[in-house]
Amino acid sequence: MSLHIKELQVLSPPPHSSSSSRPPSFLSLSLCLQEAMRPTLPALLFFAFASLFLFAFFSLHLSRTTQLIQHFPIAIDNINYAIFHDPQLPATHRALHVSSIIINHSAISTVSILFPAWELLLVVSPHTPISAADDTYVCLFQNNDTSPVRFSKPLPFSNLTTLTCPMPKRVKHLRPFYQPVLARSEEKDARAPGLGSPELIRWNFLVYESFSTENDVVVFVKGLNHRQGVNRPPSEFRCVFGDGDKNSVKTAVTSSTQEVFRCQHPNLTELEDTFYYNEQQQQERRRQDVTKFKISLEIVDGLVVVPSVAYYTRPRPKTRLTTTQTTSSKPDPDHDVCVCTMVYNVAKFLREWVIYHSKIGVDHFILYDNDSDDNLESVVLGLQQEGYNITTLFWVWPKTQEAGFSHSAIYAKHLCKWVLYIDVDEFVFAPYSWAHSPQPSKHMIKSLLPKHNNRKNNNNNVAVGQVSIKCNDFGPSNRTTHPAEGVTQGYTCRRRFEQRHKSMVLLDAVDYSLLNMIHHFEMKKGYRSRKLSMEEGVVNHYKYQAWPEFRTKFRRRVSAYVVDWTQELNPKSKDRTPGLGFEPVEPKGWADMFCEVRDERLKMLTQRWFGSPTSNNGGYRMLWQT
Repeated sequence: MSLHIKELQVLSPPPHSSSSSRPPSFLSLSLCLQEAMRPTLPALLFFAFASLFLFAFFSLHLSRTTQLIQHFPIAIDNINYAIFHDPQLPATHRALHVSSIIINHSAISTVSILFPAWELLLVVSPHTPISAADDTYVCLFQNNDTSPVRFSKPLPFSNLTTLTCPMPKRVKHLRPFYQPVLARSEEKDARAPGLGSPELIRWNFLVYESFSTENDVVVFVKGLNHRQGVNRPPSEFRCVFGDGDKNSVKTAVTSSTQEVFRCQHPNLTELEDTFYYNEQQQQERRRQDVTKFKISLEIVDGLVVVPSVAYYTRPRPKTRLTTTQTTSSKPDPDHDVCVCTMVYNVAKFLREWVIYHSKIGVDHFILYDNDSDDNLESVVLGLQQEGYNITTLFWVWPKTQEAGFSHSAIYAKHLCKWVLYIDVDEFVFAPYSWAHSPQPSKHMIKSLLPKHNNRKNNNNNVAVGQVSIKCNDFGPSNRTTHPAEGVTQGYTCRRRFEQRHKSMVLLDAVDYSLLNMIHHFEMKKGYRSRKLSMEEGVVNHYKYQAWPEFRTKFRRRVSAYVVDWTQELNPKSKDRTPGLGFEPVEPKGWADMFCEVRDERLKMLTQRWFGSPTSNNGGYRMLWQT
């Protein structure tokens, strides 16, 4: 300010000058400002430096904001096609544009998905198969931290290898999260991911599975229909077969419900012609009889393509009719009654559940394995060797129980006429008609089904397509550890009133949408549900077990629309446990909770059917005990 005053005094004209009619103070101020604004070398240098800095800053900012939090990487001929994010669209459906990134030639091609609890699932490209016998591997992250890799099971329909690794603590604080490099443990020159690498795909915005029927394709997608009962119209989507806009075929979506989308089959000739770059590739593909193509879902508004790890498989050839079949008939399913459930670490409970239900007439068991890490496989193998029919499908995807059951309704259609949807801690029991039976019978479970269930023989041309069975919820019954003799023997005290129901479903009656509310389905027109009385049939649900068993439920809820135990939401929901907080801390008096009615009916019945008396205080050794 003092400098400006001196300049004002020097540059001001004499007070009585006739050169201008302006007041002296105005002239002085104008001259001062002109002088102050005269460019100098330091000012020019500063301006140039600032301009370069701002240009570099905004260039970097724009390059990062154009990257999608969720990617759609596809490895083809050493090029990784990644889908990028348009920040102008709502967070629920970002616009994705295809760009190519050269991948690390020495790295193993994988797609990485960030799961809950900071766990990563790596899906290995079909072009680079690996096995645990070959080497040991690590996940190499962007800051050069590594974490150990665990080989998981292959995806059941694409047969792609999967691995898991935890995210290191220091990486959790970085942004963005880049997909790690899968490197061999002894590899010293592996290059860590960095700027320009694809970011981690999120588990809650993903095409994770598909299934081809004779008439259409069923695609399983997270992140589009967020609320139960609120589904976006099919016209908002298209199925995309192939590897992006230039190498893809699109078909119309015909149904959009929960995480289940149905669309038309692509023209295979058009798909093959579009997918391959030259005739040599087509011939090689046909020679190897490779029939899988990447499949995803496009949101038409904004040309959004959802990241995908799913593959389209050509439908099975239609079954040839026998001489006794007509064009309107089809082969009967292999089994009358199956059971389907989703499981996680249930090895210790499985034998009792399978043996019991097999003896009362269940023909086949279908287990959707939600990435168990106990000895489930060995228990299943042992049961199979004893003659029990069990199919296990690796279903790693978090919070997808409804979608898994929708999948089972089409997957099991050629296997099963009726499917019973219950959990491994639930046992079907008919108190009135079974109580005095000396032995179990294969006919028992079928006695709960409708008789003469032909639509033409029913009033209003409506047949029973679903049988609903109410549940009794049993408590810990003063147990502090898992009962070695089984849950039917160890838990005998329950709540007074039923809370839930489970269902047996006629697969031919399931609605085209495959809509289900975990344990019951929407029916086609012409079918209805029938509710059994508590004496006709009941499900003993051993829900609130000894605390060490119950606390494992805090890992994660499997339903897509039920909040996890640790989320402080819906505290009064029926899906919550009364008296239980949001942390896995045993409530005071847990062992005696939920005990309002002493109910030993199934305990006494299973002792008679499956027990052998022991000399130890009148106890029994049960058939399923090993």
